[in-house]
Amino acid sequence: MNEIRVRFAPSPTGYFHIGSARTALYNWLYARGRGGQFILRIEDTDEARSTVPAVRSIINGLKFMGIKWDEGPLIIKNERGEDEMTSVGSYGPYFQAQRRNFYTQAADSLLDSKRAYRCFCSQEELAAERQAQLRSKTRVGYSGKCRDLSHAQISSLLAAGREPVIRFRVDEGRTVIFQDGIRGDISVQSDEIADFVIMRAGGLPIYNFACVVDDHLMKISDVIRGEDHISNTPKQIMLYQALGWDAPRFAHLTMILDVDGSRLSKRTGARSLLEYASDGFIREAVVNYLALLGWATKDSRNIFSPDELEREFSLSRCGQSAAVFDNDKLLWLNAQHIKNLSGDDIRRRAAELLKEAGMDKYPSERLVEAIEMEKEKLKKLSEIPDKIGFLFESDFEDDADVKISAGESAALVERLAKALERAEPFSAEKIEEEVRAFAKAENIKTKEIFHPLRWALSGRSKGPSLFHMCAFLGKEESLKRISKYARRYGGAGGE
Repeated sequence: MNEIRVRFAPSPTGYFHIGSARTALYNWLYARGRGGQFILRIEDTDEARSTVPAVRSIINGLKFMGIKWDEGPLIIKNERGEDEMTSVGSYGPYFQAQRRNFYTQAADSLLDSKRAYRCFCSQEELAAERQAQLRSKTRVGYSGKCRDLSHAQISSLLAAGREPVIRFRVDEGRTVIFQDGIRGDISVQSDEIADFVIMRAGGLPIYNFACVVDDHLMKISDVIRGEDHISNTPKQIMLYQALGWDAPRFAHLTMILDVDGSRLSKRTGARSLLEYASDGFIREAVVNYLALLGWATKDSRNIFSPDELEREFSLSRCGQSAAVFDNDKLLWLNAQHIKNLSGDDIRRRAAELLKEAGMDKYPSERLVEAIEMEKEKLKKLSEIPDKIGFLFESDFEDDADVKISAGESAALVERLAKALERAEPFSAEKIEEEVRAFAKAENIKTKEIFHPLRWALSGRSKGPSLFHMCAFLGKEESLKRISKYARRYGGAGGE
């Protein structure tokens, strides 16, 4: 098995969350770093819970992360401009619900070789059996009651309308050993595993069986998934051996926990990946952070571009302790990656957010200039409308601290306006020169005029560079805002 072929095989039963996103990313990085193939397969055998919107969430989440798959389902626009589901690749279909014939053929093969058998036990019988095992404190699991039914017994039960499941016959007294790419050798005694169902009564496969059949037929070389699947792996290895197939290599990723050690809640990371996108997190930061949830370099470096991750990632550097999802660290990484973007790139990525805020009507070059002034302070793209909105609309509400402090400075700022009228050209450098000269003439400290000028221009005590902000607004708008400020707070004690 020389060619590297990995798969990401989510179930479309909910939103595309952080845990699934990390699994997809690790598979993709592993394949890309080794010149391999990344396959997307949709495990939709749970007909009651699988939904088309969930499939769209998976596909759109992968696209947001910049993950391109070599084989699997795609959403394309048809000639009517409508979304249409299609697939690319030579080993499809890539939806398990469309692969039933493969599972039936494999199950028939196991039945023929006596490695599987039909089980007619009802749910009531199984529940009673379980209760008896619990009372007697014996191993809980299927007893094998239907293991040795005769052909005549089976025919009679089928004629009576009983629908059987198909169970795999687990050999007794075996040790199943596999090498985990992260955890090393893992061994399990077959006596700990009861005969397990591989096909439901309605003809649908159970997860452990379907993924074995699919991984073999799709020539998957490496299965990289969450540690909750460790207990499934011995069963799957037994199925590979019974079918005469080579098993892939396995690696199991650690769980992702909240900062308090509990399972992720919606409040922290257990929400749709696309919610992070709509909340203003950028692809580079999300991919960077997900990569760090269980993987690290020798020098404990934190900031990586997607290209660097492709080169650096390896399973050998993945840990065995649970990863911790820290939203503050994700936010910090997001801010670092935003700083590396150009103002125009930020504007394009924030286009929908700007549109929602009614700011798409302003010239692109003006938006870019405003964004550049605040880029260093941005933590999320969703902050942009609030950070720069006042630069385009003068009808803003003053911050509470401005209202408290403004009254005493109104006359001073009104006198400053005359100095600003002389500033030519109306550049940041010339404005600073005039304001400093004004402070000297008034015999006041520069901060005693810097703060009031900022209040007058923006209604807030923090924001972009004061003189660049003033130059951006232009002389006419700056003087207009100063005049409005003076009128508002010019009375004794302000408003």
